[in-house]
Amino acid sequence: MPRVSRKQADLNRETIVEAATKLFRERGLHGISVVDVMAAAGLTHGGFYGHFESREALATEASGRAFEESGARWKERIAAADSNAAARRALIEPYLSTASRDNPGDSCPVVAFAGDMCHEAADSPLRQTFMVGLNRLLDNFGSLMDSPDAPLKRQQALVQYSLMVGALILARATRGDALSEELLAAATRFLIEEQT
Repeated sequence: MPRVSRKQADLNRETIVEAATKLFRERGLHGISVVDVMAAAGLTHGGFYGHFESREALATEASGRAFEESGARWKERIAAADSNAAARRALIEPYLSTASRDNPGDSCPVVAFAGDMCHEAADSPLRQTFMVGLNRLLDNFGSLMDSPDAPLKRQQALVQYSLMVGALILARATRGDALSEELLAAATRFLIEEQT
């Protein structure tokens, strides 16, 4: 069997990471096997170890990619806004939307991975990647708070982002019931109307 070119190998690796990023967001970091990822990538599972030393190495890279994608999306929305309040709204409304609730494969990595992090060792590469990604999102969100006091800005970001994450988790858990939309609407209203 002929070997694939370096270019094709790089394309295959990228396809694997993209598939894993989406699958891990949809089903969590520990609910996916190498076979699942390779099938989603349209490749045979035998080629996996030519690209990654372990499933954990792939999970770490895929979770990092998920945070990069979310961070880039946030930066675009912030750059398009003309004020901190408009930027917060541009982050909050899509985050707490039914589209976000119904499409976890393209949504928040914090919501997707937080439950799995409870079972990770503090020094694992996967948890370290999660912590870096979470702190970057918090820093970006905190920069949009209007308080001149840095500790207060951090506190506001922690509380508001926690509300966003919790509301999205609960909305997904109650999808199909009116409570799901109620949770999204109440959190959005609170964050946009009562915090401005």
